[in-house]
Amino acid sequence: MKALILNSFGGPESFELCDVPKPVPHAGQVLVRVHATSINPLDYQVRRGDYSGLVPLPAITGHDVSGVVEGVGPGVTTFAPGDEVWYTPQIFEGPGSYAEYHVAHESIIGKKPSSLSHLEAASLSLVGGTAWEALVVRGALKVGESILVHGGAGGVGHVAIQLAKAMGAKVFTTVREANAEFARSMGADVIIDYEKEDYVDVIQRETAGRGVDVVFDTIGGNTLSRSPDALAQLGRVVSIVDIAHPQNLVQAWGKNASYHFVFTRQNRGKLDEMSALIANGKLRPHLGAVYSLADIPLAHSRLESPNNGIQGKIAIAVSSELQEDWRNGV
Repeated sequence: MKALILNSFGGPESFELCDVPKPVPHAGQVLVRVHATSINPLDYQVRRGDYSGLVPLPAITGHDVSGVVEGVGPGVTTFAPGDEVWYTPQIFEGPGSYAEYHVAHESIIGKKPSSLSHLEAASLSLVGGTAWEALVVRGALKVGESILVHGGAGGVGHVAIQLAKAMGAKVFTTVREANAEFARSMGADVIIDYEKEDYVDVIQRETAGRGVDVVFDTIGGNTLSRSPDALAQLGRVVSIVDIAHPQNLVQAWGKNASYHFVFTRQNRGKLDEMSALIANGKLRPHLGAVYSLADIPLAHSRLESPNNGIQGKIAIAVSSELQEDWRNGV
């Protein structure tokens, strides 16, 4: 099979397209022919060596799969050849999805929502699971509450806006002016142009000084230390960003704030919950660009670039049929 191999940590040129043996499913595992995957910040963080101690080289990376079951190992009862599936591979626990085939345990695999294409499903598995973990499990967002989603035009952010609206919350989000209408189309109630406005000032004004119940951090920087100024009493801050430098959280005491740091866990339950929202028309990923398996280095370069112009996700057409369909506008 074709696979993109990471031979050394560094820039996008560290990848090499190679022929490698097709994996074999063992007990409890499913062999999936990968039709599509996608690009996430986690992918370029792994590539450049941020997690070098957890990723033995050479490695196949990648963290989204949408495809079709080709075979199953002993004991698998949930899936059969021909089933369309989607999932996030176990992070840091074996080969990833930048390949034509992938093997995973059936417990983390879900039936692909029929209304999503493979490109769409592959663009939602990791970011959707992350947003679910952040808002539902850790942030415990409730009907009638309010939330600030930082980076509302990004991969996780545009999904978080939709999820928060489906949960009955009022959504504030930070974006640059060019992405304001996109964020509004995702369901955001209050758009904050972070290049021209201070989000704390806007939230204090819009909430009459009360603040929001949840801050969802997808951008890093000084968000952790500034969030208490935008929080209501007993507010929650949920971050999915690695923070390298200490921040002073003394202001959080006055708000009785709680902080949650999320590294998403893989399981079928979250996929099934999201599938229900998709079926009800409340959740759908937005594809900002599509590349082929061989062009993943270009996709990495684009996602890493400041002001990359991407709204939503970058999807990767892995199967030759899907690449041809995309080129033909199907």
